[in-house]
Amino acid sequence: MVRHSQRASELWKNLPWKKFRRELFRLQVRLFKAVKAGDTRKARSLQKLTLKSQAARFLAIRQVTQLNAGLKTAGTDGKKSLSCEERFQLEENLKKNYRNWEHSGLREIPIPKRDGKTRTLKVPTIADRAWECLAKYALEPAHEATFHERSYGFRTGRSAHDAQKQVFNLLNSSHNGKERRHHVDGNHQNWKPKNLVAIHESCHDYIHMRKAKA
Repeated sequence: MVRHSQRASELWKNLPWKKFRRELFRLQVRLFKAVKAGDTRKARSLQKLTLKSQAARFLAIRQVTQLNAGLKTAGTDGKKSLSCEERFQLEENLKKNYRNWEHSGLREIPIPKRDGKTRTLKVPTIADRAWECLAKYALEPAHEATFHERSYGFRTGRSAHDAQKQVFNLLNSSHNGKERRHHVDGNHQNWKPKNLVAIHESCHDYIHMRKAKA
């Protein structure tokens, strides 16, 4: 345990973050390939290795204490941030208890909606967020390996722009889409009507642009 806050701050800043990212990335790539190959035993072994990885622990703590949006929102323990000394203590806690982590519960915050109703935002503590992030590092590559290649919702490195580009590519395939028909599935329940119109018009304009070039 690091006792002096100044020394803890220097040690935290001087941690080999690039090395940690490389180590975690290599583990995740191996896990992704193992799932793709159907090697369940190896995949589980790599997931356990990720949870035990020091690099993954430090990166998870850094993610929730320095990088995430909403990182200043307190959980049930009232803590909005952690000192560098507390981050090292949390790393030790994750190392000892990653297998049987006890969740501290969620803080419920009512958020008003435009229609006058309220929705409840449930916020975990920083320590719980760090453990969840660590678990995410071990789970995400396995799920990425089994997702459909054209699935874009809630996936790392993908966005609505990628989905729109794919729609354009489908409409443009084989005689500007005349002889081929494609089914595009999307969740647009909460989209505004003007957004749907804009997408329809952009696809329509794209087809006519391709026809004009031909």
